[in-house]
Amino acid sequence: MADVLVVTSKVKKFVKEKADLNTSSKTIEQLSRAVEALCLRGVENAKADGRKTVLDRDITIDHL
Repeated sequence: MADVLVVTSKVKKFVKEKADLNTSSKTIEQLSRAVEALCLRGVENAKADGRKTVLDRDITIDHL
């Protein structure tokens, strides 16, 4: 995957403010992969329901 799907500056700011920690570039890549997987799951669920719109209910986060 080449596209970054999260706003790097916002992620880094969030982590810094919440825990006073730095964020590696690999973390941003991993978060982007997670967002991509969630979006693809949403696309599959919308298509399975015969819709052309991904809704919030199509995206489920099992491990949080």
